[in-house]
Amino acid sequence: MNAAHTPSASWPVGPPEEPLFLEGPQSRLREFRMVLRIMREFIRGFRVLHFVGPCVTVFGSARFTETDPYYQLARDVGRRLSEEGFTVMTGGGPGIMEAANRGAQEAGGPSVGCGIVLPGEQRPNPYLDRWLAVRYFFVRKVMLVKYSYGFVVMPGGVGTSDELFEALTLMQTGKIRHFPVVIVGRAYWTQLLEQLRRMAAAGTIDEADLGLLLVTDSPEEAATHIARLVVERFGLRRPRPRRSRLLGESAPLPCRQ
Repeated sequence: MNAAHTPSASWPVGPPEEPLFLEGPQSRLREFRMVLRIMREFIRGFRVLHFVGPCVTVFGSARFTETDPYYQLARDVGRRLSEEGFTVMTGGGPGIMEAANRGAQEAGGPSVGCGIVLPGEQRPNPYLDRWLAVRYFFVRKVMLVKYSYGFVVMPGGVGTSDELFEALTLMQTGKIRHFPVVIVGRAYWTQLLEQLRRMAAAGTIDEADLGLLLVTDSPEEAATHIARLVVERFGLRRPRPRRSRLLGESAPLPCRQ
C-alpha cells in the first residue's frame, strides 16, 4: 500500500453534506459555499487520479464476504484485468470491491479506489495503492467513469444497478463513447436481462442497446473482451505521464511485476 496515502490522512470525517445540498432551496451564500466545496472535490479528484489509468472499473456489492463464491469470482476478475495491463478501479470498499482490488494487487498490477463517506461503510479496503474519498455521490460517479475504458458489473444491489444503468445511459445518449460493459454472474442477473429484453420488445430501448453488453461467468472472457475492444476502438497505448507538483498531482502508479 502506498505509504503516502494512509486512511487517516485521506478519508474525510464528519457527517455527509449531500443531504443538505439536496434539501431544496438554501440561502444564496450557503449554496455558493456548497458549489465551492463540490468544485474543490472535483479538482482534488482530478489531481489524485490523473495518472492512474488506463482503468477498468469493477462495480459490485459491499456485502459479500471472503467466503462467498462471488468474492472469489471478483478476485479472479481483478487478477485477469491486471494481467491485461489495466488499473483496477472500484468504489474502494469491502465485498466485491475489495476482492477486485485484491486480485489486481496479487497479480502485481495497480489498484485504485474512489470511496464515498457513508455511515458504516467509511473505510477503504486494504488492497489499494491509491484512493480518493468524496462526500458527494455524483462526484464519485464522475470519477469512476472518467478514468475508465471499460466496466465490469458483478453481483450487487441497488447501487450496483444504478452504476450499470448510469454507464449505459451515458453511452446511449452519446455522453461517453461505447466502452465495453461486461456483466459477470449470468444466473444472478437473469431477471434483469429478461427485463432489458422486454424493454427492447416494447420499443423503450433499441435492440442495438443490448449489444452494449457482454454477459459471462468467465473472468478470462471478461478481461480479454475488454482488452480487445479497447485496442480496436481507441487504439489504447500506455502514456508516459509527467506530473505537476505545482498542481498537487499524485505520481503515476508503479507496476509491481
